Amino acid sequence: MSMLPLVALVGNPNAGKSALFNALTGARQKLGNYPGVTVERKAGRLSLSDGRPVELVDLPGTYSLSPASPDEQVTRDVVLGKQRSEKRPDALVVVVDASNLDNHLRFALELIALGLPTVVALNMVDLATRDGLELDAEVLSRELGVPVIPTVAVRKRGLEPLRTALEGLIDDAAPKARPSPAGRDFDTLRSEARRIAQAAIVRETPSRRLTAAVDRVALHPVFGLLLLLGLLFVMFQAVYAWSEAPIAMIEGWAEAASNAATDALPGGIVRSFLVDGVINGVGSVVVFLPQILILFFFILMLEATGYMVRAAFLMDGLMAKVGLSGRAFIPLLSSFACAVPGIMATRTISDPKDRLTTILIAPLMTCSARLPVYAVIIGAFIPARDVGLGIGLQGLVLFLLYVAGIVGAMLVALVLRRTVTKGQSGGFLMEMPKYQWPRPRDIVLGLWQRAVIFLKRAGTIIFASTVILWVLLSFPRVPEDSPASQVDHSIAGRIAGGLNVVLEPVGFNRDISLALIPAMAAREVAVSALATVYSIDAGDDEAKLEQSLGDRLKDKWPLPTALAFLAWFIFAPQCISTIAVTRRETNGWKWPLFMVGYLFVLAYLAAGATYWTATAIGLS
Repeated sequence: MSMLPLVALVGNPNAGKSALFNALTGARQKLGNYPGVTVERKAGRLSLSDGRPVELVDLPGTYSLSPASPDEQVTRDVVLGKQRSEKRPDALVVVVDASNLDNHLRFALELIALGLPTVVALNMVDLATRDGLELDAEVLSRELGVPVIPTVAVRKRGLEPLRTALEGLIDDAAPKARPSPAGRDFDTLRSEARRIAQAAIVRETPSRRLTAAVDRVALHPVFGLLLLLGLLFVMFQAVYAWSEAPIAMIEGWAEAASNAATDALPGGIVRSFLVDGVINGVGSVVVFLPQILILFFFILMLEATGYMVRAAFLMDGLMAKVGLSGRAFIPLLSSFACAVPGIMATRTISDPKDRLTTILIAPLMTCSARLPVYAVIIGAFIPARDVGLGIGLQGLVLFLLYVAGIVGAMLVALVLRRTVTKGQSGGFLMEMPKYQWPRPRDIVLGLWQRAVIFLKRAGTIIFASTVILWVLLSFPRVPEDSPASQVDHSIAGRIAGGLNVVLEPVGFNRDISLALIPAMAAREVAVSALATVYSIDAGDDEAKLEQSLGDRLKDKWPLPTALAFLAWFIFAPQCISTIAVTRRETNGWKWPLFMVGYLFVLAYLAAGATYWTATAIGLS
């Protein structure tokens, strides 16, 4: 342990601590780990204005002295003198971001209240000025009761005044009596931080004032939630309203390709493979590309404008009520695209029970693979009419399906946190980015990447699953003089007939039972499977072949069955990729099998309840 005076750099993440540490110490740095944890210890030698050496340690960024991760635990222990390998600092340099002052001052107040000699480095003042914010460091110093030095760490501005301030602190290093933070809760400290930050403002541009005004609505516990629900509602309305023309165009291309193959090839296995397996099977999924791109257009816009983080803030309170950490929001949000990256994103959650709960409910978020399933059933059975005020019934149903997935996930989390993953949940803090106009290039690039991912999936997993299903549906061939249908006579038809014994009580028919098997590879394969089944079932009947998949479903399914199918897919067991990544992230098969089991039970119960309720009230 060094006998030199010890100064600790401490502050929120992204305050510029590391840049300031590098500017103050240069090449005189030592790296290592704190004993017992894989948390980096970064220390260096600092020379004061009078030439005296001081040891400077850069502590991990944290939002409070209530640790939620090993990094934050180390910071708390060092500052409070509880780290065995480190003496308590003789002084603190609290680094705050000038452009995000009210958020950073909350932690600064908590540190100042400890009574250690403290100086505040008001960092990144150049960026604050660029964004139209001018602050008075003297007013801030008076309000905080400690020296405040404006700095620009990356340009080495303000370093000499900071060294001079530190010299005075170390000469008078006796702890001072200050108000204890124990008597001031989070909300009190936050309100005080906002008051001080407001008092220090000399000049502020109208755009910053507008941001604050918008946030008073966007972050309001009632109006903010209504705004979020309104945006989601508009998004799902647009998924149908904007996609009609491009979907019709893709359907026209698929029909032209199917007709060309039919005219060019004689009847037989090869034509059946191309028309029934490839064009009708894969094409029935590709046709929903416009709806997927519209959905992701809204998601990318919300992220680029800075609103998505605010949505996370609003949802944090709701998740805390069901025992989830606010850190779970981003992984769950990622799961709306695909559960695989969502589950991998849970690595940021430090509490193992919190993380496990988030992994187990991630598949309940309505991923983009479900959208083709929802779209084909809604398009076939829900009338394309308004229910008032220009609100489309189809978009409303889609919105309610997404809401049902979210509500289901929260209820499952509530049960899990009180049973198999029992434990305390921890809150988290987040910084609000400024609002900004999205860059069109970034939006276009994001949509292009999503389209490529979807089409690659259609050309690999969906294509392979459809071809395998076509083979199982096409063999053995039904004898020419037999009245049996090819589907009933095939291997796949016989397998589906056995499975339907289990699924028939919830309203499912043989065709649904058959489609659910390849859907384990990828959910949207259920659509291509149904298209392939009905294409083979149609044989050479041109009238049936010209029907869309939606029209064929209307002819064969009663409405309660269609609604039960939608309810099944709200909770449907996830694809093989999700099971594989869950096994990797949980280091075994116990939790993946548990996840598949409980999702099967939920899907079965939801489908059954929907079917029997719809039948009882006379829907047809």
